[in-house]
Amino acid sequence: MRNSETGLDQQRIVQAAVRFIDERGLRELTMRRLGAYLGVEGMALYRHLPGREALLDAVVESVVDELYGDPDLGLEAPAGWVDYLQRLAHGLRRIALAHPEVFPLVATRPAAAPWVRPPLRSLRGIESLLQVMTSAGFSDEDAAAVYRAFSSFLLGHLLLEVSALGVETGPVEEPEVAPVHDLSAYPVLRRLEPHLSQDHSAADFEEALETLLDRIALMLPTRPRGRGRAIPRNGDQ
Repeated sequence: MRNSETGLDQQRIVQAAVRFIDERGLRELTMRRLGAYLGVEGMALYRHLPGREALLDAVVESVVDELYGDPDLGLEAPAGWVDYLQRLAHGLRRIALAHPEVFPLVATRPAAAPWVRPPLRSLRGIESLLQVMTSAGFSDEDAAAVYRAFSSFLLGHLLLEVSALGVETGPVEEPEVAPVHDLSAYPVLRRLEPHLSQDHSAADFEEALETLLDRIALMLPTRPRGRGRAIPRNGDQ
């Protein structure tokens, strides 16, 4: 055993994997190369992780967990839900830009349940968002819709942003993922799971498109009434 193996544990391995991906890219990561990066034989890593798939899952969890160490972010909303979502969005963007080579893994790694949407893919993060929205007066159904829309906005924008940095955003592989069974620690998430599990993809897409078109219409030199007619500004009649 090399001296470098002293003190080797899962946390150290995962942190090294994040650095390795940041420096060299995801496709370069193998257990052998990571072992060499740590100064050990690749087989030494298997004493702490069963393989590359488990390592990638741990990398995703580690990077997402950085969100909760962000001093500008909290899991509560003392200044209201708008401020909460703004801080959460900016926190996730900081993570994407700090780890642009890792972020596509966060975005494309299959989740443990179909209603867990990247990039906010930790159960405590989802629980926090749903708790904030329902406490603010949103119905369960609307809180679930907020989670879907918020996730879609972040995922699309941040993937485009890291792609513009030259990062490859396609998935590397399609692993099997163990489903989530125990939600006992997340009461709001457990209550809203039926709403989260419903497929609203078509309606969500149409609503997002309509909102985008409304925003584009506001760029016109006249104030629109819908998109078919426009109200002239004062002095334009």
